[in-house]
Amino acid sequence: MNRRIPFLLIQAAAVAVFLGRAWQHLVWDAPYRALFWDEAWMKGLVESTLGITWREYVTSAQTDAFIQGLITGTGWFYLACALVALFISHLGRVGRVLLWLGAANLVFLAALYCKEKFFFIGQFFEYTLQWGAPVMLAVLARDPDKPWSSGFIFMVKVAIALTFTCHGLYAIGYYPRPGNFLEMVMNILPINETGARHFLNTAGALDFLLSIALFLPGRWALAAMAYASFWGGATSIARVWAYFHWAFWDSVLKQWLHESVMRFPHFLVPMALFIYISIKQNNSREN
Repeated sequence: MNRRIPFLLIQAAAVAVFLGRAWQHLVWDAPYRALFWDEAWMKGLVESTLGITWREYVTSAQTDAFIQGLITGTGWFYLACALVALFISHLGRVGRVLLWLGAANLVFLAALYCKEKFFFIGQFFEYTLQWGAPVMLAVLARDPDKPWSSGFIFMVKVAIALTFTCHGLYAIGYYPRPGNFLEMVMNILPINETGARHFLNTAGALDFLLSIALFLPGRWALAAMAYASFWGGATSIARVWAYFHWAFWDSVLKQWLHESVMRFPHFLVPMALFIYISIKQNNSREN
């Protein structure tokens, strides 16, 4: 098996998350207003620096244009980061710095979503694989053929565990379960709302189990990586699958494809780790 495959999968994960977020920012919206229109956080700063009242600020067309311009500009930045991730092998240190900046921007976006969702800490850490994929690529791009260190492998496992654990917290209803979770399950599977709730509770429990099994020795960890690859892929494509209709295929893809693509790290990163560990173990047995 090609030793470069794990690196290429991490690279694909980084490209995907940047492309998905770019489409979101350029075509749809992002939660920047959750910060810039928060009176408790911004009123003092606005009135002391801009010299206008809070009411003038929030009703100003210029304010809205600034926020929208920031969202659009961030979208173009994410698109540039996707190209950087795609050609990272040819861009050296400059490319790696841009990946770190892109990852930092994704961390900021995760923080905005966390603020928007009443500061549920699980909302922030659910995005760990999304902002973590560019970080992993930046680390590996220094020498793609170099063996992964134990510290790097541990970091990848932590990122997977955080993402799936937090996803599980929503699935079981520890945090308010998003209504579209039930809707997607019922649209894809031939079950009613009660069955969908049981399905999500089971899926959440399995998320917790895989997050623990990742750190167990031997085949337990490999099984967890394999399941994470499957379930991460299933939950990614569910966004398109659940709402797809041939009569409205273009509208469905416009609205939901980026939601799937930005979640590709949820299966590409576990798959990369699974393949890397499998190759490493096979080589050890041969030697």
